[in-house]
Amino acid sequence: MSEANEKHDGSEGAAPSDEDSGPTLPVNPELEDALREAVESLESHEAEAAEADDIAAELAKSQDRLLRLQADFENFRRRALSERHDLYQYGHENLVKDLLLTVDNLDRAIGHARESGGGDLENFLQGVELVQREFLGILENHSVSEVEAFGKMFDPAVHEAMAQVPDGSVAPNTVTEVLQKGYQLRDRLLRPARVMVAKAPEAEKEATGEASD
Repeated sequence: MSEANEKHDGSEGAAPSDEDSGPTLPVNPELEDALREAVESLESHEAEAAEADDIAAELAKSQDRLLRLQADFENFRRRALSERHDLYQYGHENLVKDLLLTVDNLDRAIGHARESGGGDLENFLQGVELVQREFLGILENHSVSEVEAFGKMFDPAVHEAMAQVPDGSVAPNTVTEVLQKGYQLRDRLLRPARVMVAKAPEAEKEATGEASD
């Protein structure tokens, strides 16, 4: 009885063998590859997510810059419209200021003539001539010049022929008389000079002879 107990106790105190530790899974290369691919895919997704965050941040910055540019352009457009309106309304302000001086001198000349009872005609004419010189000087200061016409060859670009007159003392198509002066602003014609143009007397005689026949 005691021997059996000793044997039983000895069997309980013995260390378990490898066979008694339970079943183990064999190494599967396909499973390892699948696990490795899953890890790599997860890391790739994390990198893509970080990149997407960077792109979103850059997009937000670009949108902010776009809004600022739109605001700047709108301010520029409003400023340009305001300047254009002011130019249209007050662009000739300096010219008007200069003309006011001429008006003042003309008023003084007229007032002096009235005070003299119209007897001082010479001084009145001198005053008017002074105003005329001042006025022409103002036009010159604003780049307005008179179109040269008298004694010049007729130029349809700056002259307007009102009639032709026979004149053997000058070459045909020469301007012999200016009926109304022409003016130009720099290289832009404001109005042409209205002129009389010479033609050869022989041409007039021939035309008269053909008409009588």
